[in-house]
Amino acid sequence: MGAATIRWVKGGQFIGIDSTNHSVVLSTVAEGIGIKPSDLLLIAIGACTAVDVVDILRKKRTPPASLDIQVSGEQNTDPPWAFTSIHMKYILKGKGLTEKNVAQAIELAEEKYCSVSATVKGVAKVSTSFEILSEDAD
Repeated sequence: MGAATIRWVKGGQFIGIDSTNHSVVLSTVAEGIGIKPSDLLLIAIGACTAVDVVDILRKKRTPPASLDIQVSGEQNTDPPWAFTSIHMKYILKGKGLTEKNVAQAIELAEEKYCSVSATVKGVAKVSTSFEILSEDAD
């Protein structure tokens, strides 16, 4: 079971503490000290799928040398500003990576393993794309 504690620091500043006692600083845009809570949701869905994509590709004996995920989201213009769509672009580099293996890894991560994706998909349309960079790319 997941668990977290959110501790108010002052003004619009908060500390989020997870079940393993790791923390992240959150704040309103006006405070400018930490991550916006809505952006943390985008980070969470990207990170959740990233863990699984890397693990799946490792099991396929084609581990990525690098993985970046650019996550963007569209929100309603009126409160509560719910996300209506989220797009994740996976950018990978590594020897032996194939379009087929990467596509399968992303699909499995999003459809079968990632709890954040499974939760968000009930509210927002989630889409993905990916790019495999050559080993020489920086």
